[in-house]
Amino acid sequence: MIVEERITSFINSMTPDEKGIVGQIEQEALEDEVPIIRKETKEWIKTMLLIKKPMRILEVGTAVGFSSVYMSQFLPEQGHITTIEKWEPRIAKAKENFKRAEVEDKITLLEGDAAEILARLEGKYDFIFMDAAKGQYIHFLPDVIRLLEIGGVLISDNVLQDGEVLDSKYVVNRRNRTIHSRMRDYLYTLKNHEQLETSILPLGDGVALSVRR
Repeated sequence: MIVEERITSFINSMTPDEKGIVGQIEQEALEDEVPIIRKETKEWIKTMLLIKKPMRILEVGTAVGFSSVYMSQFLPEQGHITTIEKWEPRIAKAKENFKRAEVEDKITLLEGDAAEILARLEGKYDFIFMDAAKGQYIHFLPDVIRLLEIGGVLISDNVLQDGEVLDSKYVVNRRNRTIHSRMRDYLYTLKNHEQLETSILPLGDGVALSVRR
């Protein structure tokens, strides 16, 4: 935890549980130990969506589709989400969840490696949610910036890695050092990129909010 647990618990205690099919998909993901957005992060993203009112959302990392289904509730009329996932079992589950939630017309699932798909994508998105393999964020960033319209919002999730990103690489478990190093590079790049204005927030497992200048 990067925020004292009792503070997070207090904040979350005031948030009603999700109802209906959205709540079912969330609960199933938690029971299956699928990594999905944390409750407090989810509520913050909802607020950002209601402020920004994006028409075109790009999500990098679908998993079982919970975040896409959740975000689709707050789309303006004619708004659309494009989401990317490469792992077959999760692709199948995401498609099933989109059908259950009756949002297939609002969400397009692109199947395959995110780096390859991002390089092929054209057009602009006014809201991008990065929630894929953490060690790949830095590699995805050039195309993500290319695809983000001026004034568009980029939200990057899990950027503080339960606080481990603060530690020296020599303290970090050897198998996690590459991810640790890449995430530090990613955060430094976000904060110093001439086309971005970024705030890093100790919310959930850490989120970075970037706006393209």
